[in-house]
Amino acid sequence: MSKRTNDTANASSMETLWKVLRFIGKYRFLLILSIILAAISVILQLYVPVLFGNAIDQVVAEHEVNFRMMWYYLTRILIMVLISSITTWIMNIINNRMTFRTVQDIRAKAIRHIQVLPLSYLDSHSTGDIISRIIADTDILSDGLLLGFTQLFSGIVTIIGTLIFMFSKNIWITLMVIILTPVSFFVAKFISSRSFHMFRKQSDARGRQTALIEEMIGNQKIVQAFGYEDKSSARFAKINNELKECSQKAVFYSSLTNPSTRFVNNVIYAGVALVGAFMIPGGALTIGGLSVLLSYANQYMKPFNDISSVITELQNALACATRIFALLEEAPESADSKETLADAKGEVNIDNVSFRYVPDKKLIENFNLHAEPGKRIAIVGPTGCGKTTFINLLMRFYDVTGGTISIDGHPINEISRHSLRSSFGMVLQDTWIKNGTVRENINIGKPDATDEEIIEAAKRSHSWEFIRRLPSGLDSQLKEDSLSQGEKQLLCITRVMLCLPPMLILDEATSSIDTRTELMVQEAFDRLMEGRTSFIVAHRLSTIRNADEILVMKDGSIIEQGSHDELMAKGGFYQNLYNSQFVKVAE
Repeated sequence: MSKRTNDTANASSMETLWKVLRFIGKYRFLLILSIILAAISVILQLYVPVLFGNAIDQVVAEHEVNFRMMWYYLTRILIMVLISSITTWIMNIINNRMTFRTVQDIRAKAIRHIQVLPLSYLDSHSTGDIISRIIADTDILSDGLLLGFTQLFSGIVTIIGTLIFMFSKNIWITLMVIILTPVSFFVAKFISSRSFHMFRKQSDARGRQTALIEEMIGNQKIVQAFGYEDKSSARFAKINNELKECSQKAVFYSSLTNPSTRFVNNVIYAGVALVGAFMIPGGALTIGGLSVLLSYANQYMKPFNDISSVITELQNALACATRIFALLEEAPESADSKETLADAKGEVNIDNVSFRYVPDKKLIENFNLHAEPGKRIAIVGPTGCGKTTFINLLMRFYDVTGGTISIDGHPINEISRHSLRSSFGMVLQDTWIKNGTVRENINIGKPDATDEEIIEAAKRSHSWEFIRRLPSGLDSQLKEDSLSQGEKQLLCITRVMLCLPPMLILDEATSSIDTRTELMVQEAFDRLMEGRTSFIVAHRLSTIRNADEILVMKDGSIIEQGSHDELMAKGGFYQNLYNSQFVKVAE
């Protein structure tokens, strides 16, 4: 790895660390209290070797031991150890609380941020990867922070305290230890700088693996129906192998840290023992004093081993934190207006609109449309011509790249998204229900609706037949797989029937319903659309014959426009499209 890559990784690591510390700053009181308790615990532990040394020095000669003073020192040692254990226990509780609250804040902010991210981000990132960032990556960050708080503070205080006690015993041995210390530090830094890059690659691979697992399990029926098992296994094996290689390299680099620093520390310990042994005959040091210095040399080096382990864990935690903050720092939707669309009449003007998902790839160009209030506008065309994209622009899930869309003379980018979207009722081909009761799934758009209103809407949409057969009726608990696709779509239609919005968007709204029910629902839709501006996307052209105006789209542009009879009389693209469906039916 090049020096420039290492510098970039270090800068990225430090930048991420500062971002994490800003979250921790909210709990600065707990942080300060933890540091104070760590200092108390360490100082008491460091004073124990002094008491042991004094106790050893009470053995003056053979058969000449001052037992009274020895028991005095041993009793004080017991008290010191007991107090130190209690403070360490309290410090660990504080560190746990501070860590989990910090991670809780990060997750809460991530969930809130997802709500304001543009649809383009969610379209370009898999659900599994986003879930991995919020769940798995924050768990690893939590483990790294907990280990850091528990050992980092104690380690730093131990190093400083040990040096002070060692200086009080012997200056020259202490200076020798200080001079050799940077060797251990540079070894740890050299290894950890390389492990961060591998931990980051490991985290990315884990996110892609989670995304693949979520996709394959969620669509297991489709995987088996199309015989995709072997290919999905091969894809998983490839990502799994990549994760294995990244993990092995990350663990290899990180595992070098502890033995390397321990080797340096053992060399320093041996040096203290050798130099101290030569000082005893001259009277510069007692046997008890040497035992104190050896104990301190061991305790002084131990924090470096602990800190090196902490650094390894922190590298993994910060690599995961980098992915989390990448999500948190993603630009939200463009600023929303505070203007509301009150009592919408449903006049829609689309003036010279253009849109591209990708900057260098055209999709919709020079799109123009004027829809009078109460008109039924049908949109037809081959797959990929821009029908659903037009709906996304109308609802402002995406912003146009050129031109304007206006409702009742108000450009939609000057209206709050909530006000705009609450003026539309949508029934899409892709259905959606949430975990909750039938009632909660129907009254999403009108939470204050009475049971009578809900039942009436369900009867109009012909969903009451299956709702009343459920174990608890409106109070029955639903999950994603509780209902058939057709029942889900009827439930979505019921939502619209309940809200009665001024404008409607029906995108293949009856695609999953049997023919008999579709005819009845279509009658209900006809009554619902009376006096409401409606946009109907349909592939079955027989369902839009009564539309006031039909837009025929191809390659993002309107190529034909008019009523069904007018378009059939033209003998153009629409006529061919319409006739081809009925030829297939006849055959």
